[in-house]
Amino acid sequence: MIRVMLVDDHPVVREGLRGMLDAEPDLTVIGEAGSGEQAVELALAERPDVILMDLRMPGLDGAGATEKIMSSDIGSRVIVLTTYETDADILRAVEAGATGYLLKDASRAELAGAIRAATRGETVLAPSVAGRLVRRMRQPAQPSLSAREVEVLRLVGKGMTNADVGAALHISEATVKTHLLRVFNKLGVSDRTAAVTTAMELGML
Repeated sequence: MIRVMLVDDHPVVREGLRGMLDAEPDLTVIGEAGSGEQAVELALAERPDVILMDLRMPGLDGAGATEKIMSSDIGSRVIVLTTYETDADILRAVEAGATGYLLKDASRAELAGAIRAATRGETVLAPSVAGRLVRRMRQPAQPSLSAREVEVLRLVGKGMTNADVGAALHISEATVKTHLLRVFNKLGVSDRTAAVTTAMELGML
């Protein structure tokens, strides 16, 4: 039997999952937790084969709980089961050590199959999630600006001259120019307007 633990802050969701999994001859639910903290405590005590982990919970969230469980080296596999599929959520779960990432609209057959696959050490991803991860990996790394460079660019975006920016930040005009040249180089632009526009498109400002 594959021993499964359920983690979700909504009792009705846990009840539904238990009903689905109890119908499978080789799966058994050995415990439930309603928070990340409870999940860690129960996982260490019961050492389930697979943990179905909700992502967004008050207090310690699913990614945080997954990280703690994986660092304990108890051998459990974690499958995140959530309604969220943003890039940030997916990456946090994967980086925390989750074996799989499924959405809550998965069928009973998909869920049971994912649990069995996770037990075999396989990675299980919803198709939309797998696509997002592949696209993310193919994207070139986004340039990063220092805090000071962001400050300079933000003031430039307000229409300030280099002299005005220097006065506002208590640095010389030459230093402002140096910061801007570095920004131009990092963003692959050649003028102030393009630098501000590009930084805004990348969410830096």
